[in-house]
Amino acid sequence: MTPSIGQLQIRTAHRAELDLLNELILRSKAVWGYDEAFLAACKDELRLRRRDLKETSVAIAESDSRPLGVVQVKTFEQEAELLKLFIAPEAMGTGTGRALFKWACGVALEDGAESLVIDSDPDAAPFYRHMGACDIGLAPSGSIPGRMLPMLAYALK
Repeated sequence: MTPSIGQLQIRTAHRAELDLLNELILRSKAVWGYDEAFLAACKDELRLRRRDLKETSVAIAESDSRPLGVVQVKTFEQEAELLKLFIAPEAMGTGTGRALFKWACGVALEDGAESLVIDSDPDAAPFYRHMGACDIGLAPSGSIPGRMLPMLAYALK
């Protein structure tokens, strides 16, 4: 049974929340059954940093002041990249991911992008396909040599 959440709010992330958000990201990644060695190898790539708050758009989904998800998007002219979208395990299946994905699309559109590119975890790719993204190839993992990830694109216009 999926737990219900109160009213979901999406807001800009703040520097003081980075440790909490990085912990949420690792808990979310662990849902797919990865072992400690895998998570340790990915930790640096998955981490949000202070500069990310200045150079990209980062938002938190929260309910009752509890962070339930985080999203990061960066726009490069007519293309945006979904850099991160992680949902707390207890909030999966509640619509939090959909809300953050829509937020990212809105930011990308405002910044002039026509498409949103996603290098996805293989287990998360079905979510993006359900949202309407299409497979466009494979991308190398930034953490695990030789590992390839599904690359998808979502048309914003």
